[in-house]
Amino acid sequence: MHIHFNDEPMECPDNLTLATLLKQQHLMKPGMALAINHTIVPRDQWEAHLLNDGDQILLFQAIAGG
Repeated sequence: MHIHFNDEPMECPDNLTLATLLKQQHLMKPGMALAINHTIVPRDQWEAHLLNDGDQILLFQAIAGG
């Protein structure tokens, strides 16, 4: 399966969850937020969210503002 992770092409196995991908990349850190195909995915859904071929994933640091 082919995805784009932070604008970089990447190959990964089928049936891969978002959380597994982030763990493999050592990116499961507090304060991170994530969007798939321009839609924010809540952190409590990362364990169950299966990636699809062609997904565009953007991981970024969440910043609180006022």
